Amino acid sequence: MKRLFIVLVLICFAAISICAQEATAAAEAETSSNSMWKYIAAALAVGISCIAGGIAVGQIGSAAMGAMSENPELSGKALPYAGLAEGICLWGFLVALLILVIN
Repeated sequence: MKRLFIVLVLICFAAISICAQEATAAAEAETSSNSMWKYIAAALAVGISCIAGGIAVGQIGSAAMGAMSENPELSGKALPYAGLAEGICLWGFLVALLILVIN
């Protein structure tokens, strides 16, 4: 009878240990899933903002070249607009950096 009790206690400890390991594995899987979404969100923030910035710089650059071909004095006025369009990429990078650091 005493041996049976000892065997049952050992089986209970083994079951508790296995459950604890499974809970730890599930917590690690959940953490890796959260970190996966964090990296995807950061990549989307940078990717979409850089594509939008490239489209904007392309359109502004072609319009600025057309305006400068007619009037060369307009070159200084077109530069800030191109800089504003490139700033879109910088904001996307900053958002991605905040996503990675805060979460």
